[in-house]
Amino acid sequence: MCINTDVSMQNKLKIINDPVHGFIKIPHEILFDIIEHPYFQRLRRISQTGLLSLIFPGATHTRFHHALGAMHLMFTALETLKQKGVKISDEEEKGAMLAILMHDIGHGPFSHALESMLMDDWHHENLSLLLMNRLNEEFNGELNVAIEMFQGKYHRKFFNQLISSQLDVDRLDYLKRDSFFTGVSEGNINTQRIISMMNVCEEGELVIDAKGIYSIENFLTARMFMYWQVYYHKTSALAEFLLVKILERAKYLVSQGIDLPATENLKYFLYRGKSSATDEDVERFTQMDDNDVIQAMKSWQNSDDIILSYWCKCVIQRNLPKTIISSHPFDPKLIEEKIKKTNEFFGIDNGQDLVHEIKRKLLPYDTEKQPIYLLQKSGLKLRLDESEDQLLSGLIVNKTTRYILTFPRDINSLIS
Repeated sequence: MCINTDVSMQNKLKIINDPVHGFIKIPHEILFDIIEHPYFQRLRRISQTGLLSLIFPGATHTRFHHALGAMHLMFTALETLKQKGVKISDEEEKGAMLAILMHDIGHGPFSHALESMLMDDWHHENLSLLLMNRLNEEFNGELNVAIEMFQGKYHRKFFNQLISSQLDVDRLDYLKRDSFFTGVSEGNINTQRIISMMNVCEEGELVIDAKGIYSIENFLTARMFMYWQVYYHKTSALAEFLLVKILERAKYLVSQGIDLPATENLKYFLYRGKSSATDEDVERFTQMDDNDVIQAMKSWQNSDDIILSYWCKCVIQRNLPKTIISSHPFDPKLIEEKIKKTNEFFGIDNGQDLVHEIKRKLLPYDTEKQPIYLLQKSGLKLRLDESEDQLLSGLIVNKTTRYILTFPRDINSLIS
C-alpha cells in the first residue's frame, strides 16, 4: 500500500465538533492553515473568561473555542444573507471568515485582564492586527481582504459590522458560549433566530428585519444580565483586579532590584520598560499564555513581599478577599477604617495597598455608537430605540455603575 505523505495533499476541509454549535465546517483551506499556525494554537492556552472558573467552575473554555465558534456563526450569517439576495463572492466569504477567526489572536494571558500590563496599553485588537499582518506576509497576501474588513476599510460596510459592532458574531458566540459553560441560562440567546433576521440595506449596512425586533431586544438584555451576573459579578471583578495588581506589584518589585522567579518570557516583560513594540516583544508575547502567569503566582506565594504573597495566595488557594458591592461610592471613613484594621492585622503600614474600591460600569445599548437598525417592509430603516414596537430598548440606554470595596477577609476577626 502506498501512503502519500505530501502535506500539500492533506485534506484541510475538516469538520469540528463543538459543544455549543454542533458541527463546524472549515470550507476554505486557508482557514485550516491559520488554525494550525502556532499563533492561533496558543489560544488553546488562553482562557476565554480569565479567572471566572473560580466563581463558575465550568468556565474553563478558551479563546480557541470562541474563535472557532465565531467563525462558524460568520459562515451561517453569510449564507443567510446570500439567500436573501446579497451578492457575496468566495473571496469575500473567505476574507470575512478569516477576519473573525483571527479577531482575538492578539489576546495575552488571561485575555483582557493583563493586556495593558504586559504591552503598555496595547489593546488586543492592535496586537491582533499586527499578527494578522505578519501572517499575511507568511501566506503571500492571502489575508489582504480579511485585514481590510477587520479594520473597517473594506468598501462594503456590513462585513466589518459582522466582525465588530453592537450586534456582531463575536458577541453572539461569546454570550451563548459563556452561558453554556457557566450555566447561567440568562445568556442563552437564540443565535440562529437572530442571524436569520439579518439583512443588508441599500447603503450596504447590516440591518435587522423589523419582525426580529424582540429577538434583538432579548439579545441586548441577555448581554446586560450576563455582564452583571457573570463578567461583573463582584468576585469575578475582584479576581480580574487581583491579576492586574499582582503583575503591577511584580513589576514594581523587580524595578527595585528584587529578583522574582518567572518563566523567561514573563520575566522579560516584568523588566521591560515603556516603549514601542519591538520584534522581540512580539516574538516573546506570542510564546506566552495563562500557564506562565499561573506558574509565577504559585512561586510568588512564598515571596518575602507581604503584598505580593498575599494576593497570589488569594488566587492560587482561592481564599479571596472580602467584597461589598454598592450602587454608590463608599464612604472614605469606611475605607480608612478597613486600611487601619489591615495595618493592625498584618503589622504593616501600607494597608492601603490591600484595600481598594473597584468600579464597573455598563451601557447595555449605545444609541450613538453603531446603532442597530430595523429594516421596514417599505425598505426604510429605523433605529431600534425609535421603533414604536420596542419594549425594552428605551430602558437600557443608560449607563449603570457599581462599586466594589475589597479588603482582607481576616480583618473581620478583629475586635473594634
